[in-house]
Amino acid sequence: MRIAVAAEESAGVQALRLVAGSAHEACVVLTESNSGDRTRGLTVAAVADELGIDTIPGAAVRDPSLAGILRARDVDVLLNVHSLYVVNPAVLAAPRFGCFNLHPGPLPRYAGLNTPNWALYQGETTHGVTLHWMAPGIDTGPIAYQESFPLATEDNGFSVSATCVREGLRLVSRLLDDLGTDPARVPVIEQDVTLRRYFGRDVPHDGWIQWTEGATHVAGLVRACDYGPWTSPWGRARTRGNDGLEITVRRAHRTGRPAEDPPGTVGRCDSAEAWVATRDEWIVISRLQVAGTVTPADAVLTTGDVLTAPENVFEKRGAGRPGQPGPAESPAPAAHMRASQTHSDHALRRQPASD
Repeated sequence: MRIAVAAEESAGVQALRLVAGSAHEACVVLTESNSGDRTRGLTVAAVADELGIDTIPGAAVRDPSLAGILRARDVDVLLNVHSLYVVNPAVLAAPRFGCFNLHPGPLPRYAGLNTPNWALYQGETTHGVTLHWMAPGIDTGPIAYQESFPLATEDNGFSVSATCVREGLRLVSRLLDDLGTDPARVPVIEQDVTLRRYFGRDVPHDGWIQWTEGATHVAGLVRACDYGPWTSPWGRARTRGNDGLEITVRRAHRTGRPAEDPPGTVGRCDSAEAWVATRDEWIVISRLQVAGTVTPADAVLTTGDVLTAPENVFEKRGAGRPGQPGPAESPAPAAHMRASQTHSDHALRRQPASD
């Protein structure tokens, strides 16, 4: 089959290579990447040039006139990997067989942006990745393939996003195999819309730790924001000390020990870590930073301090409600939002951030 690939980031590079190395033909690539820009590593455009494949700007999928171009090129399948533009309905109808999107979350429960982060914040013990047929809307359309995987207590935004990429590429391989042997084998599993939750681009509490929440959400926010040395789509989790000093929290884990002190109270504290009370239990925070510099915990915190967040922090939004529709249009791919992830690919190709 002749496959048009709309792709960005490292996941898109790998997906393009999978298509090019299969029995199918990658006939055109849609990408916003630049062939000469190697600051973030090998780009989709560079691989397309290497393979001799024509490229079209990724934003073209929003233009109904692209439908005629795809038909003229006899495109059978459009494969979307980590490109965040919403595809025009006319373009979706152009490929002879259909269109597929790789999404870094288990549909329909985790539709939208930055779903690996939301899964950690929500305290999920499993996550997943979905390759689905595309339909008008965001992350709609029947499921073709889906894989789930466990989340460990040491997982963070980086590791979950990376796992989504690895598992997602396996799903792309399954699609290519089925298209090559018998296209009728590609599953068509309708999504249960009553289970759908759409997660928006907003970050819970704008990244400020709300100590009045339970330990699940507090530790989950810190873990979700942790992309190691790479830029996080949610930024860094942060709090304020007694003197109003803004403190970035890079690591957090639950203790399982009930907390009777008021939320935000600092318990035991040494140079490496500090215990802080949440609504229901103590958590341990570490790898603190002030103004971008790693700082010993006991240099900025003292037992008995009470950590806070700004009073005007907005309530978390985009947390998703069953059946909530997605936005009318997604923005262009950007370092601060990846959802379909996916979508987020921060785990595999990002500019280092200050550590």
